[in-house]
Amino acid sequence: MQSPPARRLGKSLTKRASLNALAEALEYGTRLAVGFVVKPLLVAGLGPYFFGVWQILGRLTGYVLTADGRPTQALKWSIARQQTSTDFQQKRRYVGSAVAVWLLFLPLLAVLGGVLAWFAPSWLKIPIESCAAVRVTAGLLVANAVLTSLIGIPRAILRGENLGYKRMGLSAMVVCVGGGLTVLALYWNTGLVGVAAAATITTLLGGILFWFVCRTHVPWFGIALPSMAEVRRFCGLSGWFLTWRLVHQAMLTSDILLLGMLASVQLVSVYTLSKYTPEVLVTATAILAGGATPGLGGILGSGNLTKAARVRSELIAMTWLVTTVMGATVLLWNESFACLWVGPEFYVGTTANLLIILTIVQFVLLRCDAQIIDLTLNLRHKVLIGAASAAVSVLAAAVVLGVFDGGVAGLCLAFLAGRSILTVCYPWMVGRFLGIAGYTQLKGLLRPTATTALLFLLMLLLSQVVTIRSWTGLVLAVSTTMTTVGLFTFWVGLTSGQRRQVLQRIRG
Repeated sequence: MQSPPARRLGKSLTKRASLNALAEALEYGTRLAVGFVVKPLLVAGLGPYFFGVWQILGRLTGYVLTADGRPTQALKWSIARQQTSTDFQQKRRYVGSAVAVWLLFLPLLAVLGGVLAWFAPSWLKIPIESCAAVRVTAGLLVANAVLTSLIGIPRAILRGENLGYKRMGLSAMVVCVGGGLTVLALYWNTGLVGVAAAATITTLLGGILFWFVCRTHVPWFGIALPSMAEVRRFCGLSGWFLTWRLVHQAMLTSDILLLGMLASVQLVSVYTLSKYTPEVLVTATAILAGGATPGLGGILGSGNLTKAARVRSELIAMTWLVTTVMGATVLLWNESFACLWVGPEFYVGTTANLLIILTIVQFVLLRCDAQIIDLTLNLRHKVLIGAASAAVSVLAAAVVLGVFDGGVAGLCLAFLAGRSILTVCYPWMVGRFLGIAGYTQLKGLLRPTATTALLFLLMLLLSQVVTIRSWTGLVLAVSTTMTTVGLFTFWVGLTSGQRRQVLQRIRG
């Protein structure tokens, strides 16, 4: 039987996880609403071609950002492992180490950003009259990346201390301001350059916000001079996080780059707009996991592997539940949404829609275990296996697109095949660390996998015969579908024990 302090700790972790998730949900809900309004305006204001260019430049800048050394990741997980520690000076030295790593990698970040800004027009075969604007846009996005790396330090502190909910509402306000700046840039007809400037200003405002919140709610907030040994340790840890970030970028964003370079920029626009609603899954599950993983870090830091295994099981079950419900709903109604939102010419097709959703479901489920591996601070095997998976995915996709002209469907099949390496290896790695037998994990997969397959097949068939032509009808249909599918998934896909765990977490 749990002691009263243990019960209080469990309730505290649950409450903080819930508040963190609520803060993330509020920010993301705002981001989703702003994106819903702004993206069609971007397509209309920039045109399908330059909207595709904007998407590709954003992904290329993401690769440049990996050269920042990933000090914020090392800082977040180091603090998460020491949540209960009262050695505030040590935590300040962690911050000092993160700043030192950022300074060490800054020259590399600047050089790579300059190369990107200069050569981007050539890589994308931009018309000569637009080359200067594309270079300036890329330069602003690189500046935005540099700012993101530095101002991410206060955000990492809040998340590491399990206090991310303290910025609730304020970050959503910044998202709204950013959307307003983008609309103004389009209204004033400033093109790609104005949109990039709006993004940079928004990042700066967000950094000021997190610095203020961190200073107010973290009693030890500050910076202390680290020792050389601490900086070297952070560099080593940051190096693995940097490599993982590069792998993560390859898994998450190389699809758009490959389409842009081996197919067409216009296909990038169709793909990204069709992928808009399926990608809600990625952030929805990130909100769920982001609220729970800092608390899980505290459990791992205390050495309670039995409780950590139980929390991981609950996290996987809830992630699967959310992913299946939202994936089935998107599979049924994504064509209707795309036609109402931006027009039927931007819908990618039924088969490609299914494959896009499957790649995202696969990604969000394996990312749960990837984040748990981060908490162990032992990243070597995770990164090496991830690199192998990313290489297989990219090479297979390049062959499918460049040789066989496989389009979006072929691209998705290549990524599904490449990521299957992670689908097998990451649960096995976490199982070894937490003492969960492989047979136990395989047995637990049968019921949810069968439920997901049944639902997706049904929705695929229905999507070919049901279409909605009004926003009111679509909202009602989506609400009804999510409620019906949610109840079915909860009762059919989860065991009685898992249902009790989910309900307990919901009640707090």
